[in-house]
Amino acid sequence: MTGRSVPEAGSGPARSVPNPLSPLWRGRRIGLLGGSFNPAHQAHVMISLQAIRHLGLDEVWWLVSPQNPLKPTKGMAPLAERLAGARRVAGTARIRPTDIEAALGTRYTVDTLAALKQRYPQTFFVWLIGADNMVQMPRWKQWECIFRLAPVAILARPTYSLPAMSSTAAKRFGTRRVPVEHARALATMTPPAWTFIHFRHDPTSATAIRARRRAHSRSSVD
Repeated sequence: MTGRSVPEAGSGPARSVPNPLSPLWRGRRIGLLGGSFNPAHQAHVMISLQAIRHLGLDEVWWLVSPQNPLKPTKGMAPLAERLAGARRVAGTARIRPTDIEAALGTRYTVDTLAALKQRYPQTFFVWLIGADNMVQMPRWKQWECIFRLAPVAILARPTYSLPAMSSTAAKRFGTRRVPVEHARALATMTPPAWTFIHFRHDPTSATAIRARRRAHSRSSVD
């Protein structure tokens, strides 16, 4: 990782990474939502807005992954295409799609968090994950370190809420759970600290969107 300035978001792939030298990020509370965004959709927007509301965040950065290590490469759209789609869907300046993992050269959450904390030392980060990811957390590289690097907010997903609350990760850090009524202070808490956010779900899924696109493509050819 270099110490050079990276331009602000706005007009091209090289400008999707917030400038680490800008005073804008000093003391700000930023939610980090990682994923393939293949494609981005309204459920991503909903959970981001819910996180902003419940956690008192200034922004949510979407970390559009070059390639999720736990997902197959087949069917994965190019990064530039997924990033452009995320920008179209975001719909508000408080959701900032980025290709920051490509800029940092990181593939795993634990490495991304460590690099972001070094690059933005005066920014308060909260890692945002869906309840489904809470269940599979032990498959992630150095997953316990993730909880020690930054506060974590678990966002409810249909059918996954109960399994998430009885998961290995929830049990491992059970004593560090923050009640939802104190969630607005989560960003400034010393990790490990985590909370669970319940809200009304949007049933949209990237898998379903890709399936509809394939079906439409076949019907157009026929």
